[in-house]
Amino acid sequence: MTSWRLGVLALVLVLLSAGCGGQPDVVEQPAAQVPRFAPDTTMGAIQRDGEIAIGVKFDAPPFGFRDPAGGKVQGFDVDVGRAVAESLGVRPRFVEAVSDDRIPLIQAGEVDLVLSTMTITPQRAQSIGFTDPYFVARGRILVPEGSPITGVDALAGEAVCTTLGSTYELTLAEQAPEADLRLVDKISECVPLLRDGTVDAIVNDDVILTGLIIQDGSLRLVGDDLTTEPYGAGLAAGDEAFATFLDGVLERFKADGRWTDAYQRWLGRFTGETREPPTQSLEDTLAGVG
Repeated sequence: MTSWRLGVLALVLVLLSAGCGGQPDVVEQPAAQVPRFAPDTTMGAIQRDGEIAIGVKFDAPPFGFRDPAGGKVQGFDVDVGRAVAESLGVRPRFVEAVSDDRIPLIQAGEVDLVLSTMTITPQRAQSIGFTDPYFVARGRILVPEGSPITGVDALAGEAVCTTLGSTYELTLAEQAPEADLRLVDKISECVPLLRDGTVDAIVNDDVILTGLIIQDGSLRLVGDDLTTEPYGAGLAAGDEAFATFLDGVLERFKADGRWTDAYQRWLGRFTGETREPPTQSLEDTLAGVG
């Protein structure tokens, strides 16, 4: 078993020991409580098929990961995806969506939406549609205990690992142009490189890096926030009806306590921090407001 799978398994065991087992894939909500949508809409087509294909990460706990023992996909993004499926009365089918594949999966029609820690950016919004933000992460630096790296200014000349297709390619080019950038497909691929000294730091979203710290207490976050990363659900460009439907699902998920429950289950219990669901709109996010 690879080292990242062992780490994920350790996290799963921590969560299960705290009574946080995975939720069932089958939606049990009575059909009478689910509205029926016109067959010529995305929602109606999904209801006709009886399932919704959702792109998530399989190696980025606590937002999306596959339990190596039982095979179930779990995490914060997965909880959001289940809420969408429940609102349509269909079964969720989770598809792996690494950072560099997220937009191609949507454009090819291989998934109905992506919930894969995807930051809303104007550049991405030219290729796909987005919902309003459902989570706001922050860019941070992860290093081993005892590292001399204390912030972004100390990354010059250091080997820094991040994921291909993420916003951090540009962030590091702008904020640490003299860093030796190492790009990988999955964030889990950075971990063994950090442990064996091939790279000196990992840069990614704070919540994803927190998942790595949960697995390995010898790692720590350093420096100030590098960026703000508002996550949105990605969908096909121009599908305004589906975007409006998804925004409604997300609004209810935030308002009825499920967002807070999911945050506590996957993050708050480990970090001791509390956060509120984001309230800004997609338009304000793209304009850099909020």
